[in-house]
Amino acid sequence: MEPDSLICITCPKGCSLSVSREGDTVLEAKGGCARGLEYARREIADPRRMVASTVRIAGGIHPLLPVYTSAPFPKGRIRELLAELRRIVVQAPIGVGDVVLRDALGMGVDVLASRDME
Repeated sequence: MEPDSLICITCPKGCSLSVSREGDTVLEAKGGCARGLEYARREIADPRRMVASTVRIAGGIHPLLPVYTSAPFPKGRIRELLAELRRIVVQAPIGVGDVVLRDALGMGVDVLASRDME
């Protein structure tokens, strides 16, 4: 079986990894450090990404409020999350770190405000 190629995003170095696997089980990851092996295991079994977006805000000095996920979100469900965020309207004032959407899509990840908005 031909090894998979991944670029590790654990650190800014961006190592190229050659990953040997059986199904979702990573057997070996060559070309990176120990953190690269752990990244390959997570990326193959359950890829996740941090998500940054905006939601509408009523009564704010701007019409949109920047938001981000409190933890990496399942990659395959990001489109669903963005659709949910398009439906949300929050009320000003709001502070940085305030929860805009708790337990997004039942995944245990909150969506937080990334700035204050008067």
